[in-house]
Amino acid sequence: MKTMKKMLCAVLALTVLFALAVPAFAEGETYKVGICNYVDDASLNQIVENIQNQLAAIGEEKGVTFEISYDNCNGDAAVMDQIISNFIADGVDLMVGVATPVAMQMQAATEDNQIPVIFSAVSDPESAGLVESNEAPGANITGTSDFLDTTAVMNLIFAQDPEADLIGLLYDLGQDSSATPIAAAKEFLDEKGVAYKEYNGTTVPEVQLAVDSLIADGVDAVFTPSDNTIMTAELSVYEALAEAGIPHYTGADSFALNGAFLGYGVDYANLGVETANMVAQVLVDGADPATLPVMTFDNGTATINTDVCEQISGKTFDELAELFADLCTAVKPIETAEEFE
Repeated sequence: MKTMKKMLCAVLALTVLFALAVPAFAEGETYKVGICNYVDDASLNQIVENIQNQLAAIGEEKGVTFEISYDNCNGDAAVMDQIISNFIADGVDLMVGVATPVAMQMQAATEDNQIPVIFSAVSDPESAGLVESNEAPGANITGTSDFLDTTAVMNLIFAQDPEADLIGLLYDLGQDSSATPIAAAKEFLDEKGVAYKEYNGTTVPEVQLAVDSLIADGVDAVFTPSDNTIMTAELSVYEALAEAGIPHYTGADSFALNGAFLGYGVDYANLGVETANMVAQVLVDGADPATLPVMTFDNGTATINTDVCEQISGKTFDELAELFADLCTAVKPIETAEEFE
């Protein structure tokens, strides 16, 4: 009898330990998620759409509900603060910050309440001070990164035009996501002995003026990282660049969607899916953001705009795809549009 009691106690103890060690979600549970987008552009909108679709799919699979509150601050810091405050007042279980400025404000707003934050499309989480390291974030915040391999983009520029001797660097000085890749581009060009000139803008009209200046200066090519300000202005400037025969090399396929010669970087649809998966890991599976590594992606896909490529380069898409084949994991065509379908 004593032996039987000991065995039952041991089984009960193991059952309790297992239950503590493996958090289980409750079927029928509802999780409140607040998503704030930084600006209305093709890349970020694609991320948000895929977050929402993937959370709906996960909810159906696991028998839970993700109640999503979505808003877009359109680059306005005061509006962003109000959106985040509303999320907190509404008692969200987790917040999603799309782009670096939103993630940084969510980080500041959750220092005391420790609401989990999952960011998306943050180019350099460590430099932005969002995480202690990508491998071990260390607090209530983690997410997905669209880190750009700037050297890879530079190699594409000179594969297309080996004689290029003046490169324009077009970006918004206020965009944290641009700082690291622009510094990397300068270092690359300095080592190669190629001149460059910087052009900046914080609004669409300012970007248009910057493009007018770089055209007048006769740059051979333009580089822009995953800069949301320039992304927002792309539809307003791509025709002027195409008419001038100046290729615009950029840090996301959405730039090419909006008329740029070439976008190089991550698949933003997949970025949104993986962001949603991390949301579910935290809310449903009980993962701790402090120990959930930041997710990075292969930056090997070049997307070429087939409406402007021949006008700008004198080459067909097939010729460019062959030229770039050894420098990318994939080369894809795209036509000019406002949004991804």
